[in-house]
Amino acid sequence: MPSTPAPVGASRPGRPGYDQESVLALSVQVFNRHGYDATSMGMLAGELGVSKSAIYHHVQSKEHLLRLALDEALVPLEALTEDDSIRTGPVAERLEHMLRATVRVLIDRQPYVTLLLRLRGNTDVERDALRRRRDIDVMAAELVGRAQQEGVLREDVDARTSTRLLFGMISSMAEWFRADGPVPAAQVEDLVVAMALDGLRARP
Repeated sequence: MPSTPAPVGASRPGRPGYDQESVLALSVQVFNRHGYDATSMGMLAGELGVSKSAIYHHVQSKEHLLRLALDEALVPLEALTEDDSIRTGPVAERLEHMLRATVRVLIDRQPYVTLLLRLRGNTDVERDALRRRRDIDVMAAELVGRAQQEGVLREDVDARTSTRLLFGMISSMAEWFRADGPVPAAQVEDLVVAMALDGLRARP
């Protein structure tokens, strides 16, 4: 009788040199470098310097590895939709908080967010992740729409378009931001908020 696979996200005992967390972190680097579709478990084993069986000790399959990696990006982003600072209070403060929090997630989980942004939707895991991302986008668009209704943001730009522009700017950081770069993370956060809100802010 086949054994029951461990639930997604469950940790397994480590082997010398690697645990599930380190296998995941290094695998995401390989996915981002070569593309998920082009990366085989054999390639991962070669990059990690271990056998494929050593990888399977920590994860059940390449799709399981992808699901774990995408959760690293999606779970903290989904948590923002339940954050009281975003759900209640003056809409201008809620919007600024969401922008800042999204920037922080991207900086903290940059390799995982990069992988999420490059998905093509070729597998069930990818399609599920894209659905979850759309749910977050809907919430952000509703917040932008509320800000327009209350006169905080200009109304001559469609809320969905404004949302795409705002969060597209933040998403672009996945390609160029470097933690050891000349501009510290806190300053980048301030610049994103200033450019986003000053550009869309309603004029008297």
